[in-house]
Amino acid sequence: MADWTDGLRRIEAMGFDTVVMADHWTDGYGSEPMVTLTAAAMATSTLRLQTGVLGNDYRHPVLTHRMAATLDVVSGGRFVLGMGAGWLRSDYETAGLPMDEPGVRVTRLEESIAVIKWLFGDEPFSFAGEHYRIEGLDGLPKPVTRPHPPFFIGGGRPRVLRIAGREAEVVGIGASLRAGELGAHAVVDLAPERIDDKLRWIAEGAAQSGRAIGDLELELNHWLVRVTDTSAEADQFLDRMAGRFDMTGAELGRSPAVLVGPVGQIVEKLAADRERFGISAVQLDAGYHPKDLDQLAPVVEALAGT
Repeated sequence: MADWTDGLRRIEAMGFDTVVMADHWTDGYGSEPMVTLTAAAMATSTLRLQTGVLGNDYRHPVLTHRMAATLDVVSGGRFVLGMGAGWLRSDYETAGLPMDEPGVRVTRLEESIAVIKWLFGDEPFSFAGEHYRIEGLDGLPKPVTRPHPPFFIGGGRPRVLRIAGREAEVVGIGASLRAGELGAHAVVDLAPERIDDKLRWIAEGAAQSGRAIGDLELELNHWLVRVTDTSAEADQFLDRMAGRFDMTGAELGRSPAVLVGPVGQIVEKLAADRERFGISAVQLDAGYHPKDLDQLAPVVEALAGT
């Protein structure tokens, strides 16, 4: 525990903005996100605390609201509520949960978002939907952040990204996970041309709520990050990784979700992607992260305040 809290304080001091916790119990994930982020709130003073993301099928929206509102209060308004429809097939199978078709799961997520937003309000409220029914419930505690903590919604398919554009303050641009697992399809789906499509869907959703895509914070999960000493070393690493996905290293390196190269090259790529796509939040995935975060310190320093 001491090592973990020391690590949080270290990344806070390095200039990282947010700590993100996923919501799975298979594939090596070992911590419950809301409890862990509450502990993180006690150990830090400036880090934002984000779920990335809660699996909606694992939790009733009344429980999600209660925990989110409490964490917002405990953290002094640093909580970001990330929600998703649920996608990892092994989570459903090991817990004996029925895994409905994607459309059903997304409809249930949409209802949950509506319920939770109403519960953040000042008055008791009732709701009758296809999946949830609420009768005169007053959501407590009232959040520090008004009207509610920021919502983070991410995804890779049109419907989810339109919902994100309409409902969220922070939108995560991700790969389609309709297959229920990660794989080469997810890598291909984060090519620059596919991200252009995803931005269009986000903008369409934002317009439904009278907003522009520029009003939103756009986040991209960078699933492959490696700081190298030289460009040649980066090319060799990309070639090795690309073999897993039946593509070339050059094709893999084109993806905005891949950051491999010397510090200056990584900073240039992030700046170019911000200019082209409007991405302002860089998330480092837990999958292929650097073993030593110190190598990222020059990148964080170069980006601070930009």
